[in-house]
Amino acid sequence: MDDETLLARLELWLEPYLAGVTSVKGLQSVSVLQALKHYLGWELSQQLDEWLPTHHLLPTGNHKKIRYQLGMEPTLSVRMQEVFGEQSSPRVAKGTRAVVMELLSPAQRPLQVTRDLASFWAGAYKEVQKEMKGRYPKHVWPDDPANHVATSKTKRQLNA
Repeated sequence: MDDETLLARLELWLEPYLAGVTSVKGLQSVSVLQALKHYLGWELSQQLDEWLPTHHLLPTGNHKKIRYQLGMEPTLSVRMQEVFGEQSSPRVAKGTRAVVMELLSPAQRPLQVTRDLASFWAGAYKEVQKEMKGRYPKHVWPDDPANHVATSKTKRQLNA
C-alpha cells in the first residue's frame, strides 16, 4: 500500500477517527497509527509490528520508543546505564536493519550515537567512561558494560 492509495482512501481509514474533532488539540490526540492499523486489519497490523516495532524492551525491563522518521534511520534514545548487558544494537525489519542508538547521560544528554553497540563497548566507551565517572560519580560506569547488569538507578539506590 502506497501513500497515493492511503490518501485516496482517507475517508475509509482516518475519517472515523476524526469524528467530533473540533480543535487542533483534539486533532493532536488522534492516533493516526491506530487508525491505520485498524484499516489494515489484525493480520497485516501484526506483520507491521513484527517488521517495525514501536518499542524496544531494555535489559532493565523498561520499554523505550523507537523513532521512525522519513529519510532517517530508526532511532532509540536511551540512558547508557539502561543498555549495560546488551551485546549488540537492537534490530528491526526482521533483523535486517540495526537501530541507531542515541546513548544518553543520566541527565538525558546525548553522549554517543552508534548503530554498533558491541564496537562501542569495546572501543570508544573507555573515553566516555572516564569523562562520565568524573561528571556523574553517583552513577555506575563499569569497566565491562557489555556484561554488566543494566540499571536505571544510582549507586546509592542500588546499595539501599
